[in-house]
Amino acid sequence: MTPDWLHDAIFYEIFPDRFATSARVEKPANLEAWDAPPTPHGFKGGDLLGVIERLDYLQTLGVNAIYFTPVFQSAANHRYHTHDYFQIDPLLGGNAAFRALLDAAHARGIRVILDGVFNHASRGFYQFNHVLENGAASPYVDWFQFKEFPVRAYDIDAPNYAAWWNLPALPKFNHTNPRVREFLLRVAEYWIEQGIDGWRLDVPGEIDDDDFWREFRRRVKAINPDAYVVGEIWHRADRWLRGDMFDGVMNYQFTRAALAFFADLDGEARQLIHGHSYGDIQPLDAPAFANALQEMLAWYPREIAPAQMNLLDSHDTARFLSIARGNASALRLAWLVMFTYIGVPTLYYGDEIGMLGARDPDNRRGMIWDEEKWDKRLRDKVISYCVLRRRYVALRRGDLRVLFASGQTLAYARQFESETIVVALNAAGMPVTFDLPVNGLLQDAARVREEWSNEESVVRAGHLWRIELPARGAKVWTNIG
Repeated sequence: MTPDWLHDAIFYEIFPDRFATSARVEKPANLEAWDAPPTPHGFKGGDLLGVIERLDYLQTLGVNAIYFTPVFQSAANHRYHTHDYFQIDPLLGGNAAFRALLDAAHARGIRVILDGVFNHASRGFYQFNHVLENGAASPYVDWFQFKEFPVRAYDIDAPNYAAWWNLPALPKFNHTNPRVREFLLRVAEYWIEQGIDGWRLDVPGEIDDDDFWREFRRRVKAINPDAYVVGEIWHRADRWLRGDMFDGVMNYQFTRAALAFFADLDGEARQLIHGHSYGDIQPLDAPAFANALQEMLAWYPREIAPAQMNLLDSHDTARFLSIARGNASALRLAWLVMFTYIGVPTLYYGDEIGMLGARDPDNRRGMIWDEEKWDKRLRDKVISYCVLRRRYVALRRGDLRVLFASGQTLAYARQFESETIVVALNAAGMPVTFDLPVNGLLQDAARVREEWSNEESVVRAGHLWRIELPARGAKVWTNIG
């Protein structure tokens, strides 16, 4: 079973070095300016006490779960090059800061999941460094996959060991080694024991060993049956979503569909997605987009869909708003679908205030805390969508039914027991008027109220008649009698 709390979750992804900094965490002097363009190797000094100091901000948005990209000790600003899996990076405040953050978040009802990088470590990881110093004589030589000695760990062109994407800074573990497997599984257990609410698994498809992931799930769930196990799989993920490995995956298939329908993928936009794991994205009209939404729900067992981590961008992609060439209406409409679709809506830090970002590292800019620079209309829209999702159980636990799809106009319903929510949106640049069929969903004479205008309508002959949607606009109705 997938964790029941995911039905009610709204996630916020934080890249720790770039979200918030606290004066209570001592910093070295050589840091990049917070608002300077990010560089591949520069540090800006974000920390976990800074996150604590911004929990009020997160609660005001309406999020109740945080996904942190890696927080363990590392020599990389993104911390996917792990040095020590049992130590929180000192630049983030160390283990004490994480303990304080976890307690503060939980006291507010905010869950926390961490990024687990179990495919590869770093040149600074103790066991790898031991081999680097001692060569074939090291007792840890079988922890990795060496081809010859001495180890060429800083040969940019040709590391002589297995490395992720052949990057010498990222030596791959030898997962056939029982000691390696036990070490990694113990890491997973340890942080669950410390109180985290789950793991987001980095490139889990690179560990081509289903038994490892089955054991991972057993060990984690034995400590906390409600822990969330979500994998970074960019394509259809049947293999991992049969109930014995992951609860869900990062739903980049949803992202692809949203970009294809809402964003104008011109030449500049395609440069931001070309060659990425998104693959080629062709434009979709409303019928094709509706079909994509329904297909995603049909791929996996029924209980999987509510555990999918639906997102529009992440630390690995250009920001949605940048791909959409700054078209805020595209982002607002895509958010509306994400917040009213089945699965866990997930925001990437700063999207809610209109932050831009091209491909890595530009998508990892320092969070803007100067409110004068915020797109407050976007932020207010996020808040309204979070409120909407919390207000109606049908949006969290209901079935989905497509009601109308033509041109750039889409309407669908979420229904749970006696509660019905109808969502209609227009992705075109011109207003539309249409008759919305609701037969079999709402009885004739049923009354519905539009969420933001409070205007009431009555179902007649199985329809809501003469629905008017503005250009790049939407309406949401709930049944009231």
